[in-house]
Amino acid sequence: MSTITTDVLVAGAGPTGLAVAATLAAAGIDVTVIDNQASGDNTSRAAVVHARTLEVLADLEVSARLVEKGIKAPRFTIRDRDKVLVPIRFDDLPTTFPYALMVSQAVTEQVLLERLIELGGHVRRPLTLVDLVQDDTGVTATTEDGTEIRARYLVGADGMHSTVRDKAGIGFPGGKYAESFSLADVRIEGDLPHDEVILYFSPEGTLVSAPLPDGSFRFVAPVSEAPEEPDVDYVQGLLDRRGSLESPVAVTEVVWGSRFRVHHRVADAYRAGRVLIAGDAAHVHSPAGGQGMNTGLQDAIVLADALVTTITGGDEAALDDYASRRRPVAQEVIELSDRLTRFGIAHGVRRSVRNLVLSTLARHPRFRTMLAWRLSGLVYRDR
Repeated sequence: MSTITTDVLVAGAGPTGLAVAATLAAAGIDVTVIDNQASGDNTSRAAVVHARTLEVLADLEVSARLVEKGIKAPRFTIRDRDKVLVPIRFDDLPTTFPYALMVSQAVTEQVLLERLIELGGHVRRPLTLVDLVQDDTGVTATTEDGTEIRARYLVGADGMHSTVRDKAGIGFPGGKYAESFSLADVRIEGDLPHDEVILYFSPEGTLVSAPLPDGSFRFVAPVSEAPEEPDVDYVQGLLDRRGSLESPVAVTEVVWGSRFRVHHRVADAYRAGRVLIAGDAAHVHSPAGGQGMNTGLQDAIVLADALVTTITGGDEAALDDYASRRRPVAQEVIELSDRLTRFGIAHGVRRSVRNLVLSTLARHPRFRTMLAWRLSGLVYRDR
């Protein structure tokens, strides 16, 4: 049985875990990263990096690399089929990154991994955490192959089914949506904007259209029962029933597709002694608004900075501050994404009233600006 000693153990090498590890490595903190997969995940549900996330990643020297690999979408619109209800612009926001950056989670993960390696770190794979024990000076984690890792602090970035959260005794209350979600990256013929993300409302439900750097489009829709692998006919049906009527598009190829179910949960606490959680281990919610990975990456930077302060200065108050700052953000993000998801399904009079209310509110610049700040994440700058 081997034993590893480190300052911080990070369980999970998704974007959140890699961002924590790279920030710690850049500060000269000894960090060990483990992941239960033999290699990084080459599929992804997230496809957007928002302005605030790019801001917090800038000091890590990865934002410019992401921008090079993505495409800029300075507009986000909410529509009822062809009727524009709420036009939202990011290009007049006070930030170096006045747009939503369309780039896949797989690319984001790869860029963060490359940066971690440049800083002298690496990921130990496959290594699965199965247990942990805390004491006054640290945490001893045990992996499936019997390896023991002794760390001053343990970060659980191991996803919604987090073993770290479970073993630390942190509750994860909430529920899940009755619908499943269908996700498909497709090639099309037709006229869809390549610089705009669109959230379509329809009587049947919502549909998100997002351009991708390779010229394809990502479509995400909640449905009663999604197929495991959506084909051309299935995605075409979603577009015909939920997308534009005036500018129909033809699906020519499904590059990749999947189905998933979505929970809405926030952990009872983000800290239990020397164990801290972040990303999907701490919060999960609807993909509406593209907030999931972004919230996790912002968690990561705040948490890593708090760990650096604690390890170099010896004051754990920064760790409590991380928890008190980031948990309310997750609750607000869940409220926004849930509202967008449920608001999209309306029939008859309710649909007419919803459209009238949104159209009326959207005439006011302050309302559009508020949504732009919230979707971009800039509203969380002070947190």
